[in-house]
Amino acid sequence: MTAAESVEKAPGMARPAMRPAVVPMTAAPRAAWDRLGDAAVQANGFFTADYAVAAAGLASKPGLLLAHASNADRELIGLVPVVSAWRALRLPVPALVALQAYSPLSVPLLHRDAAATAAGALIDAAAAAGARVLSLPAMTLDGAAFAALHEAMARRGLRPAIHDRHERAAFDATQPAEPYLRAGLGGKRLKELRRLRNRLADDGVVAFAIASTPTDVAAALERFLALEAMGWKGAGGTGLGQNPDTAAFIRAATAGLSADGRIEIAELSLDGAVIASGLVIRQGAQALFFKIAYDESHARHSPGVQLTLELTHHFAADPAITLVDSTADAGHPMIDHVWRERLSIGDLLIPTMPNDPLAGAIIALMAARRTIRSHAKRLLHARANPKEKRP
Repeated sequence: MTAAESVEKAPGMARPAMRPAVVPMTAAPRAAWDRLGDAAVQANGFFTADYAVAAAGLASKPGLLLAHASNADRELIGLVPVVSAWRALRLPVPALVALQAYSPLSVPLLHRDAAATAAGALIDAAAAAGARVLSLPAMTLDGAAFAALHEAMARRGLRPAIHDRHERAAFDATQPAEPYLRAGLGGKRLKELRRLRNRLADDGVVAFAIASTPTDVAAALERFLALEAMGWKGAGGTGLGQNPDTAAFIRAATAGLSADGRIEIAELSLDGAVIASGLVIRQGAQALFFKIAYDESHARHSPGVQLTLELTHHFAADPAITLVDSTADAGHPMIDHVWRERLSIGDLLIPTMPNDPLAGAIIALMAARRTIRSHAKRLLHARANPKEKRP
């Protein structure tokens, strides 16, 4: 019997209703949520309140799994936004998926002083909601949060599955930028990129700037959206600013994040006109290089690469940031050549009960569904995305 047949034959499989263990976004007080984000054993800027609440507007019936301490004030020690497997994958199975729009990282927020306890409580909350599987589809597999989840699973006799394991580029920002770039790109290639930068300067004044205040971020975001709409995403109608709902989401998210200094927008300009722009979310000692857009008419000068070189210097000079996650796809043709560290990423599928054959069938079915969607997405992206000159 196939995994799909096993699931279809199991009782109670029609779009399972999740009981109150999955609570509305408003159930977590913003102050407690913010404190947890700052105290997390592993940062995830996509799961902070400002971003997650804004992203909730793009999902149907998103909710939260919460974990509280056993002390008198019931301090919030764990949190992960979730949707049902039906909403995430159109699979009518009792599973929850840590998923929200434009969030390529699903590391749950776990308090550093009680990480394993919080991880276990989130798994238990998923089980209490009727879920047989909790899926973390873009989980880092070599960090403190994974270690806490592993401990919690071991205590409960749970054996997870990991699918779509891959690596993506990151930057260890504790290193000085110039030796780092030279060691990775090589002196000859770095010299060529500098030559391209000089050729760009022949056409006007080239400047790099970081927008970080709420007013500057709001203005820079509009320039980013306009630049994105000029390119291949604009041609395909997938730019963030081209849909009223996604435009409202990104404006709300950046407004909230900028109020707390949690977002920066990097810009490379030529005579005052932006030719490359990148959105960067900051949380604790981690930065997430979230989005990039560039003027394709300047592709011969590699504006996206030039922006990334500038960001490398920017983060290396910032003592508050130790790691920058590119959030890029595996084997990215540009960033993989510039940033050499690798994060191990995968879809972590956690049964909520030990030795559950139904959970095994659900996991197999979810993996197959994601594989199909992932291949289709990569194909469409490859057909639509013109290649900027690579490093």
